[in-house]
Order: sequence, then C-alpha cells, then structure tokens
Amino acid sequence: MEHDGKALAADETDAHHHRTPGLASVHVRAIITWLAIFPLAALGMSALGDLAPAWPPVLRAFVLTLVVVPTAVYFAVPRLLSFHARMTRAARRRRGSRV
Repeated sequence: MEHDGKALAADETDAHHHRTPGLASVHVRAIITWLAIFPLAALGMSALGDLAPAWPPVLRAFVLTLVVVPTAVYFAVPRLLSFHARMTRAARRRRGSRV
C-alpha cells in the first residue's frame, strides 16, 4: 500500500499514515510470530528426527509446516498478541496513575 509515494507498513492506515490505535506494530507482531514458531519448530524437528530419521529433508519440512503453521496461526500467535495487549494496557494504566 502506498500513501503520497511512500510505502506503508501492513499496520498503518492510508488516511493519515499513522498506525491503527490498539494494533501492535509490525515489529512487535514479527517478534511475537517468531516466539510462537521457534519453539514449535524446534520441538517438531526433534520429534521428527526421532520418528522419521530416514525421511528426506523436504518431506520432514513439509510435515513440520503442516503442524507448525496452523498451530501458530490459530493458537499461539493470537494468545501471545492477547497477552501483549493486556500487558500494554496495564502499563498504560500504571503510567496514567503516576501522572
């Protein structure tokens, strides 16, 4: 998406070139996605190494992604984003009560 010739991040609005309020930045979402996928991939690779050591690497990667991607997209990432939102709101309330 572009605004006045500048590319916008996925979480920015076109109208004012500002991030949508309440939405985690693209950087935070990237970190949260990595935090969801890395442990799932590490566990899956360990399990597949024990269960299917003779499988070709491409087949192992295919089976691993069949499990990891839906688990991350539908379970892990939404819960981590929810946790992040709760922590952000709590931090804002604490900052507001100190003023």
